[in-house]
Amino acid sequence: MRVMASAAMLALTALAAPAKGQEVGDRVLSALSARLFPMLDAAGRDPAALGRIVGTPEMKRVLTARRDRRAGCGSDLTCRAQAMLWSPQDADALRRAVAGEKFLPAADDGVGAQADREIAGVNMIVRSYALGAVPTTAIDGPGTVSPQDRQSRLQAADWLSDTLRAGSAQSLDPSIDYALALLDVSDRTDAIGHEPLLDGANAAAAARARGLDWRRYRYGAMIVTGVGPEVEGEPLSPFGKYHLRLAARRFAQGDVAFILVSGGRAHPRATPFTEANEMRRALIERYGIPPEAIISEPYARHTTTNLRNASRMLARLAMPADAETLIVCNPAQSGYIESAKFAERNMAELGYQPGRVVRRVSPTELVFRPSRLSERVDPRDPLDP
Repeated sequence: MRVMASAAMLALTALAAPAKGQEVGDRVLSALSARLFPMLDAAGRDPAALGRIVGTPEMKRVLTARRDRRAGCGSDLTCRAQAMLWSPQDADALRRAVAGEKFLPAADDGVGAQADREIAGVNMIVRSYALGAVPTTAIDGPGTVSPQDRQSRLQAADWLSDTLRAGSAQSLDPSIDYALALLDVSDRTDAIGHEPLLDGANAAAAARARGLDWRRYRYGAMIVTGVGPEVEGEPLSPFGKYHLRLAARRFAQGDVAFILVSGGRAHPRATPFTEANEMRRALIERYGIPPEAIISEPYARHTTTNLRNASRMLARLAMPADAETLIVCNPAQSGYIESAKFAERNMAELGYQPGRVVRRVSPTELVFRPSRLSERVDPRDPLDP
């Protein structure tokens, strides 16, 4: 079987790239594009905006040079991947080209800053999934890949970036769809694994939030941070079970509107369990917490994004911006969240603080006020932007 697979791969790579033809929609890549690259994705779906962006003299020069670099690589797939990277000068040109586009989606810091984040995300994906850069943590990236599989993925991504997809930003630059294809062929479309987020497990809580008088509660939510299992086949870690006992006891006081459990499908690598979903199940089955009182945030893989994603979720549920929340976790993690070291990590990894610790209530409880800066979408973490 190994010999047959190798021969088949040689035959495939000898073929010419598929010819361009009729555009077709791809629901998976369309969803992933909108999630990771909201500004570039919107530009791709707006012919007038796209025409203005690619039509500036500076962008014409940049895009022509980028196409020429890639064409000069011939069939060298590593060279073609490197040609997909955006230089600082390329990124600067794009930022200037989109600066006047008032109707493209952007966060509080504007469309130019959003363009910077999205291009940095493209570069991060290409470096990690095509060029072998070591990811920040072992749970990220494509994992261990054989040389044969690597070549197959690079060839498929290269072809896909040139094969028309309806509503894409390919006519701006193929690197956006190349990055999306790299994630797809690596089976790392984690960023859209639980959409739409306010349906499914969160439907009952979302319905309750729509009619909720938030001011009746001292705290809008209790954020229960994840502590991912490290043992294969383990749905909840020992610390996770402790967090749930703390949460159930605190919720029984009646002054918290929601329990928000946060944790993705992260530990150990390739686990089938999503931590937030397992925490939600345990709160219902073991502690009798009603489903409409639990919000599941199933993407976060780090403590930084536990708080960022919780802040995003609560904003989507229309919790008042000045409402306070509780963070409930074990004393060691609680102390870390309150520390200067954690604030430094937020600035290094997110570029801002996802909220502010207001005061400590107990060794396991912090009062936290979420920040709307958490709305910034950042595909430098393509599994949880």
